[in-house]
Amino acid sequence: MTENMKGLLLDDRWAPVTSTMGFLETAAEHAARAFAAWQGRLMAPRGISVEVRPVSGTLEQALSSLLPLTGGETRRDLFIPTRSPWTAYVDNGWTGTDAASPMAYMARTVGCRGLRVVAVPHTYRKGEGRYGAVMLEVYGPHRTDWLNYVRVVSASNDGGHWVFDQSGEPFPFEKLEQYQARRVRDRFTFDMLKDYLRHLGLSPFEEDFYLPEGAPAWLVEKTGPVVATHAEYTLAQARERL
Repeated sequence: MTENMKGLLLDDRWAPVTSTMGFLETAAEHAARAFAAWQGRLMAPRGISVEVRPVSGTLEQALSSLLPLTGGETRRDLFIPTRSPWTAYVDNGWTGTDAASPMAYMARTVGCRGLRVVAVPHTYRKGEGRYGAVMLEVYGPHRTDWLNYVRVVSASNDGGHWVFDQSGEPFPFEKLEQYQARRVRDRFTFDMLKDYLRHLGLSPFEEDFYLPEGAPAWLVEKTGPVVATHAEYTLAQARERL
């Protein structure tokens, strides 16, 4: 059950940044530079420059390079190498990482698989807390029946009631029988998400999965004019919102 998620990355103290993460099946520097080139084209008409630089240190030090978190639009995006062919992605949006569109686009641009992984404990009670969600979205390098989505499986609390969703062709390792569970929230659990990700070669909730042998993360940063709704937040302020 999502309210009993044990073993979230860094004990969930970097939520909401790490509540949603993206992954690309390519090298971190390559992903960062391809992303920066895309963003540079989009931002140039506004007089915004986009730069890439390495970030060394521990995982939490790398995540700290995203601070301050921003509202209005993201200004920093981080690509983190892992002990696998996959690169992790997070951004500095104060409500959490928006991984869907960037990972779907980058999968097509780079020519690799991409993922969106969501793990949020259900803590909502009497107007406070978070609505729970466990989601896995897999994107491919080519167009499919629905954009370039290959597979989607999710169980989430949508404003008070649980919804299960799936689309695309199931992977051979999926526990299809579990999708018939009486309680909707039990049809796709955090443990199932971790198991599916292991089959795809990822252990994203383990700290030592990241930054192998001192390899740096890569920060993509925008500098220049900001939108009218721009605001900056500390991690503590973002967590208070939770």
